[in-house]
Amino acid sequence: MFSTLRRLFEQSLKKRPLLTNYVVYASFYTAAEFTQQTVNKYYLPNKPDYNLTSGARVVMVGSTLYAPSLYYWYKFLDKKFSGTAFKTVITKVLCDQYTMTPVLLACFFITLSILEGKQDIFEELRHKYVKTFMANQGFWLPVQTINFFFLPPHLRVAYVASASFIWINVLCYIKRQQISANQKALQSK
Repeated sequence: MFSTLRRLFEQSLKKRPLLTNYVVYASFYTAAEFTQQTVNKYYLPNKPDYNLTSGARVVMVGSTLYAPSLYYWYKFLDKKFSGTAFKTVITKVLCDQYTMTPVLLACFFITLSILEGKQDIFEELRHKYVKTFMANQGFWLPVQTINFFFLPPHLRVAYVASASFIWINVLCYIKRQQISANQKALQSK
């Protein structure tokens, strides 16, 4: 059964790569957001209910922003820097982490703030970006090194989506943290 699913998945990636990656990202973002909300429901003192609207926003950002962006980004990287030589892989990882990542993280916070109807759509970006970027480096540098060394190009977005399940839990955790009055005061100085 697993081999049949794998074969169907790989056929779909070859015939409809963008659509398949969209579905993969939507699935993993849905699972990650649901997991994060479940953890919050059972372990936070105030036991928040599931928030389907918040979940829909996160899934929308992941599937409509990340999936197509990464699909074309990895195609570009693979065309520009082909092969798996050490220097090539390191170049790809550094390009990915220091070119695409800053943009996608900023888009994550700004787009969700817009969808949430916040007045200051840059507030979370100002307060959470550096911490998020540092956590991102600790997680994604090794993940992307494995990606570019060992995986064929057609599996890159799906692999990143599966690793994103873990990362999105971290990102959603950071996103849900309240910005304290002290943080706001320090930022305004």
